[in-house]
Amino acid sequence: MSKRTIPPFRADVVGSLLRPAELLQARHRFKRNEISAMELRRLEDAAIQDAVKMQEQAGLPVATDGEFRREFWHMDFLSRFINAQMYDAGIKVRFHSAGGDIDFAPPGIRVVGKLSRPPEGIFVKDFEFLKSVTTVTPKQTIPSPSNMHFRGGRAAIDAKAYPDLEEFYDDLARVFREEVAAFGQAGCRYLQVDEVNFAYLCDPQLREEAKRNLKEDIDKLPLTYAKLINASIVSRPEGMAVTMHQCRGNAYSTWMAEGGYDPVAEIVFNEIDVDGFFLEYDTPRAGDFSPLRFVPKGKIAILGLVTTKHGQLEAKDELKRRINEAARYLPLDQLALSPQCGFASGAAGNKLSIDQQRQKLELVVSVAQEVWG
Repeated sequence: MSKRTIPPFRADVVGSLLRPAELLQARHRFKRNEISAMELRRLEDAAIQDAVKMQEQAGLPVATDGEFRREFWHMDFLSRFINAQMYDAGIKVRFHSAGGDIDFAPPGIRVVGKLSRPPEGIFVKDFEFLKSVTTVTPKQTIPSPSNMHFRGGRAAIDAKAYPDLEEFYDDLARVFREEVAAFGQAGCRYLQVDEVNFAYLCDPQLREEAKRNLKEDIDKLPLTYAKLINASIVSRPEGMAVTMHQCRGNAYSTWMAEGGYDPVAEIVFNEIDVDGFFLEYDTPRAGDFSPLRFVPKGKIAILGLVTTKHGQLEAKDELKRRINEAARYLPLDQLALSPQCGFASGAAGNKLSIDQQRQKLELVVSVAQEVWG
């Protein structure tokens, strides 16, 4: 079995990393107007350099900036669109954990006019810095465009600007295309789209909630979102690998959705034009590996077997057993390994230490080397 020298890699990483205490303190000071934006960015730069070094020393062939410049994995990107606004949606969502359920009221996103990309771009400068400080492949993560719709539906989209939702989808995809093209011009060759809504539609309870909230034909959404994602990344240059991460919710070591990938597997794996899929498989709530039979030749399934929800290390033999189990449905050469999600989808992060995070990444690298060489 040969090593992969192009992304996605046999040992890979989803994206977000635990913020060091100094960076969290700096962000609080910035919100209180105690330090300038320039000083905050200087501190972010230093923290990112340390995070990149940690990933490189763990043996990963890829590094992200840990999403250290963001408060949330998605809102810091989407809210930068012209005529997109974060607001208090007043909607509580229930997250689950071994210690019990918690209610969380995440910010919403609404469209108040015609969407366009800001002249300075959104995350391109952030990528350029990452590229300048790593010796491995720099990986850029962005939220899926579906998040601009699934969070509020028709009610959160200005009807005067977009009387027809198809026009909204067209503009939304265009803004993404412009940013993706700019990433390409900046030298990005590895882009990841973070997508939660397909996984949410695999959960019967959340599916019913979406039906009530969106007041749309939920059965049509997977294909609508697949077309939207394709239209959003079609501007990628030759040689840029694009992957999609499917998440069931990740906040303070809690989760939101459950259910196997069966309801969306055929559409996700065959209709979305990406090179690989990061799939959460750290617990039984993700279902079995049988949906992998729909992954076509030429695409990679990166198995998220190493949880980011707690610091206890998985046993190597158990990880290898599960990889072999997945290989019953998809050839081993089309499989890879990663953590199940990011370690800090929000700035507060999950309930494990930075040292435990490092050990998790080293485990991913070690197991991948033993399985694939």
